[in-house]
Amino acid sequence: MGGAGQRPQKKLSLTLLLIGLVTLVVLLTSTILLTASYHSKKKSLIETTLNLNQANADRMSRTMDSLFRSMRSSMAYSADKLSRLDVLPSGEVDDYLELMRKSSTYFNSILLVGADGIVRNTSPATLGMEGKPIKSPWALEALGLKSPYLSEPYTAVSTGRMIIFMSEPVYAPDKHYLGQLGGTIYLQDNNILNMIFGNTDDIDASGSYYYIVSSSGHLLFHPDKERINEDVSGNEVVRELMKGNSGQREALNLRGVQLLAGYSSVQANGWGIVVVSPVSFIQKELWSQIRTTLAYTLIPFAVLLLLAVLLAHQLAQPFVMLADLMSRVGKGKAELPELKPHWNREADLLTKAVTIAWSNIQKHTDQLTQAAMTDILTGLANRRSLELTMNQWIAAQFSFSVIVLDVDKFKFVNDTYGHLAGDEVLKQVAGILKMSIRPGDVCCRYGGEEFVVLLPRTKPSDAYTVAERIRKTLEASEVPLAVKVTSSQGIAHYPSHGNTLEELLQQADRAMYSAKGRGRNRTVIADE
Repeated sequence: MGGAGQRPQKKLSLTLLLIGLVTLVVLLTSTILLTASYHSKKKSLIETTLNLNQANADRMSRTMDSLFRSMRSSMAYSADKLSRLDVLPSGEVDDYLELMRKSSTYFNSILLVGADGIVRNTSPATLGMEGKPIKSPWALEALGLKSPYLSEPYTAVSTGRMIIFMSEPVYAPDKHYLGQLGGTIYLQDNNILNMIFGNTDDIDASGSYYYIVSSSGHLLFHPDKERINEDVSGNEVVRELMKGNSGQREALNLRGVQLLAGYSSVQANGWGIVVVSPVSFIQKELWSQIRTTLAYTLIPFAVLLLLAVLLAHQLAQPFVMLADLMSRVGKGKAELPELKPHWNREADLLTKAVTIAWSNIQKHTDQLTQAAMTDILTGLANRRSLELTMNQWIAAQFSFSVIVLDVDKFKFVNDTYGHLAGDEVLKQVAGILKMSIRPGDVCCRYGGEEFVVLLPRTKPSDAYTVAERIRKTLEASEVPLAVKVTSSQGIAHYPSHGNTLEELLQQADRAMYSAKGRGRNRTVIADE
C-alpha cells in the first residue's frame, strides 16, 4: 500500500517539473525578446528621428540660403538699375522702390541713401525719412563700407521689433560712389521670410518643432514668442551652429529637457536652424510597443501552458534529459555536450536527430557568414568585410594605409568587348592583387571596377611602393583583348589623412581621381 501511494507522487512531481520548465523557458525567452525588441526599437527610433530632424533642418537651411541669395541678387540688380541716380527723376526712383518692395515681398521697407548720408528716397513714403540724415548705426556702417552688407538681427528702439538690414552699394557708370540701397526685414512682420519660417507654432503630435538662431546665439523664430531674442548660446547645439557646423545629436536644452536635435547652418547669413523632438515621446512609443507585444503573447503563452499540462502526463523520464538539453541550447549554448546512445528507441532517435540538425545549422551558418563577406565574382573580401576590418582597426587605433584602385576605361571594355570580358578583367585584377600583397594585408572588391587594399602598419611611402608594383604588374599582364589594362590608384593613411572610415576612403578616392585627371595609369598619395 505504501508503494502504491508513492506512484502518484512521482508522476505529479514530473508533471510539475515539466510545467515549471516550460514556463521558465517561455518567460525567459519572452523577457529576452522584449528586452532585445525594446533596445532595438529604441535605437531605431532615435536614429530615425535624428536623421529625419537633420534632413528637415538641412532642407530648411537650403531654403533660407536660397532666399537670402535671392534677396541679395534682387538688391544688387536694383542697385545696378539705380547707377544713373544723379540723372533719374526723384518720382521715377520712388516708383521703382515701391515696385521693388511690393513685387518681391522681400523687404518691409527700402531706402536709398546718398554718399553724404542723406536719405533720398524711401518706400513706403510714410517712413518720413526723405531729406534727413541716416542715424541707424548699421546703415552708417554699411554706408562707410561701400560694399554688400548684412547686419546682425537687432531690436529697433522705437518699435521693439527685431530687424535685419541688408544693403548694396550704388556706383555710377564711372565707378563713382553714389550711396547705398538698403532694405529692412522685420522678422515677425509680414514678409516672405516670416511667411516661410514664421510658422513655428506648428508642433506635431510627437512634440517636434523647430527654431532659428542668429550667428550670435539669439532666438529669431521659436514656438514660444516670449523667448524671441533670448540668448541661448549656452545650448550645446547652438554652440555647434555658431561654429558653422551641421549635424545631429541627443542633447539637453537650457530648460533641462532631453531632445533629439538635427541642426544645419545657413551659409548666406550665418544663422542656424534646429529641428528637435523630445526623447520622452520615444519612451512613450516604446512602452506602447511593449504593451502591444504583451497583449499578443498572453494568449499563446496560456495555450502553451495548457498543452504542457496535457502532455506532461504522457512523458517519461528519458525525455527530461532531452528537454533540459534543448532548453540549454535554446538559451544560446553554442556547443552541444557529448550525447550517448539511449536505451529508449524514441529518445535515441531524437538525440541523433538533434545532433545532426545542430551540426547542419552550424555548417550552414558558417557558409552563410563566409558568403556574406566574400565577393562572388573575384573571391575577394567584399565591401561589408572591408568596412568591418577598417572600423576594427580604427577602434584599436591601428595605423594602416588604404589603396583605392580603379580599372581605367573599364566602361569602354564592357561596351566594346561585353560584360563577360569585363568580368575576366576583374578576375585578373583580383588575381594580381592576391599575388602582390603580404600575409595580413586585406584586399577586397569595393564595387564595380574599384578595389581596395588595406596595408597594416604601412606608411604612405611604403604603400606607394606596393601600389606601383600592383600597377606595373597589371599593365604588363596579358589579357585576351586588344587593349592594355591599366589602373589609377589613390593612397590614404590612418591617422594622417583621416580619423574615420568615410574620411579615409574619401581622401583615397580623391587621390585616385587626381591620378585619373593626370592621365591615368598612375598612383597618387592623398594631399600630394
